[in-house]
Amino acid sequence: MPNKNFNSENLELKDTLEINFTLNSVKRSVKVPCTYTLLDILRYELKFTGTKEGCGMGECGACTVIMDGGVTPACLVLATTLEGRDIWTIEGISAKDDAKPIIDAFVARTATQCGFCTPGMVVASYHLLSKYVSPTDDQILEALSGNLCRCTGYVKIIEAVKAAARDLNTVKKEGRDA
Repeated sequence: MPNKNFNSENLELKDTLEINFTLNSVKRSVKVPCTYTLLDILRYELKFTGTKEGCGMGECGACTVIMDGGVTPACLVLATTLEGRDIWTIEGISAKDDAKPIIDAFVARTATQCGFCTPGMVVASYHLLSKYVSPTDDQILEALSGNLCRCTGYVKIIEAVKAAARDLNTVKKEGRDA
């Protein structure tokens, strides 16, 4: 997804750069090395350690965030592309009322074991359930396909996503906030 705010005419060779973006609905400005990724900024500059560092190649999903409305591995997003972006991490999502049924469903169904993949799974599930009220099994599998879990075998995770969808639908039908 190209960054509409990037202008190559203003590009200078520097060791560091200042980036302005929105993180969990808060405007941020950071000065970081040009070689940093979004994951580096989150963990080392801003101390948002819920987003995990796994493979570093965008294959495990441990660093999954929502950026400009889509899920993406933070380890693959270069700092130079972050200007003006809107980013949500597990810390921001877990503070939202409509994420509570997802987190509760993961806990109730013991959909975590070691917990390392859980933040990425919750972020991917939140994104899915913000798009689909009653996702199909195929939609759930597709949404979680970028997230690797070596402990659970996925059955309990999929059950948790289905339960969260039901719980969110019940809350909406009753006219309450999630």
